[in-house]
Amino acid sequence: MGDRWQVEVDRALCIGSAQCLHHAPGSFRLDTGRQSHPVEPETDANEKVLAAAEGCPVEAIMIALLGSGEPVFPPEG
Repeated sequence: MGDRWQVEVDRALCIGSAQCLHHAPGSFRLDTGRQSHPVEPETDANEKVLAAAEGCPVEAIMIALLGSGEPVFPPEG
């Protein structure tokens, strides 16, 4: 069985660039204030969601392993 992730968006950082929608269509949505939200905060690990986090210009997307809370992105250190 693969890893499961907890995906969060820091809306204080989010600038509504929509890069997350470009990298991971269907995994994120923008609300009427152009703030990003994960469609499913608990999701299977996948490269598109990771690419969305890495491509966010303000690093507003955080990914952690579900259960342990170990950071996936941004990495510690």
